[in-house]
Amino acid sequence: MKKLYIFLFSFAGIISVPSAYAQLEYKDVAHIFYSRCTSCHHENQNAPSMMNYSETFALAYPMGGDLASNRMPPYPPDTAYKRFQHERIITSAEKADVLSWLSTGALAGDTTLAPPAPTYPPYRLYGTPDLVLRTGTFTSNAGVADAYNCFSLPTNLTQDRILRAYEIVPGNIPIVHHVVVNIDSMGTTTSDLTGGCYTITGDVGIGGYAPGAPPTVFPGQAPLKAGIRIKAGAKLVLQIHYPAGTAGQLDSTQIRLYFYPVGTTNVRAMYASVPLQNWSLTTPANTTNTYTASYYVPLPISVFAAFPHSHKVCTSLINYAYLAADTIPLIRISNWRFDWQGYYTFRKMVKIPNGYTLFSSHFYDNTTANPNNPHNPPQNIYAGTSTTDEMLFDAFQWMIYQPGDENIDMAALMANDPLLNGVNEISKPELISNIYPNPSSDKLNIYLSKKADYKINISTIEGKNILTTKTNEDYTQLDVKNISSGLYILEANDVKSGERFSKKIIISR
Repeated sequence: MKKLYIFLFSFAGIISVPSAYAQLEYKDVAHIFYSRCTSCHHENQNAPSMMNYSETFALAYPMGGDLASNRMPPYPPDTAYKRFQHERIITSAEKADVLSWLSTGALAGDTTLAPPAPTYPPYRLYGTPDLVLRTGTFTSNAGVADAYNCFSLPTNLTQDRILRAYEIVPGNIPIVHHVVVNIDSMGTTTSDLTGGCYTITGDVGIGGYAPGAPPTVFPGQAPLKAGIRIKAGAKLVLQIHYPAGTAGQLDSTQIRLYFYPVGTTNVRAMYASVPLQNWSLTTPANTTNTYTASYYVPLPISVFAAFPHSHKVCTSLINYAYLAADTIPLIRISNWRFDWQGYYTFRKMVKIPNGYTLFSSHFYDNTTANPNNPHNPPQNIYAGTSTTDEMLFDAFQWMIYQPGDENIDMAALMANDPLLNGVNEISKPELISNIYPNPSSDKLNIYLSKKADYKINISTIEGKNILTTKTNEDYTQLDVKNISSGLYILEANDVKSGERFSKKIIISR
């Protein structure tokens, strides 16, 4: 195995491992897989599981190339252009450690010394949803081609409600490629289960689901409460994409909705729309082309999230707003992948003043150089809703601007959201005396009340271990600058006495 991995990386010309580099074992890199990979790579997800050494070792051969070429983790937006919440990225140090581990044979070592694997509950939002809608048991009709089915589900609401959050839970995760949800305010649509429902009906979009994507939660407490109104008698239309080859398999997808209490005031309207569209696309076989779209912004808006969309001939895209020489970045994807898309939520809302123009540019490569080209040999490509057609269809979630919107730290605000952080802290004042600064962006200082053997963990609210350290002192400092912004749980365990303490901490930048 050792020779195989050295050959793989030498041939790729990607890395070279210094001879003095310590040989790593699974216990040294397991935390990286848990924090960067297993949100998609766990049991019953679309991707093969990586929850233990055996499962991870089975993927070692393709992992090296995918990681070194930035194919994994699959996060298309360019973080050098604009930053978002919930980024699926890996640090350069983490990547170097995994590649070093692979290059020396992916050694197991004593796997019992690895940190505990994360747990993934069936639902990621806390509390009881106000409404749960299900598609019912459906048999996939995706044979030799992908199938798109639209399920029109009555809400049976007797009064208008304001949507605060929703979570889409596939009944058969490996066969649900993605879900897009619209509101049919009039309640007149019917389901289209022919497999050819490429154009989803409804007059209000709310978002959707893609593998690895978090639930959608709008800010629900000061300084910002936002939501989408669902009218009495409305239906929700779920367009579900089932991949080719899944025919005969069963699914029962549900959407779990959380509303503001009736009578809640000062909730600002969140809108989801597609201002950037171009339906005149034509890219002849064996050619490349660039198409654009623009939209004049008549009133100032605050952009909450971006969702650019194309199909398989598109290879890159960019969205921004401009006025004369001034440019406001929104999103850039230099290696567009149809398999990975969804709403990308900004860390701080982006103000677009009135008079600016939203602009989109997509590049289409209809040649054999494009490995994702749906046709071989290439064929003429036109605008259309089929996967083998092309689209420029860029959506946003946004609100009408109010002064100060662009200064709201969305990551910190969401970190204190009860739907996301329903975690019971364990208060042991005799064990710990102080944690500061909290929120932290760089170093986290932990003062313990006595010297003892401690194991200290930082984990996500879903239970994914991010960092583990041990100390026998009454003070330790943790470096958290490479941990993404958000809410986490810090737990200190006195190994001998069994006493433990847990505290919510916020990483914010």
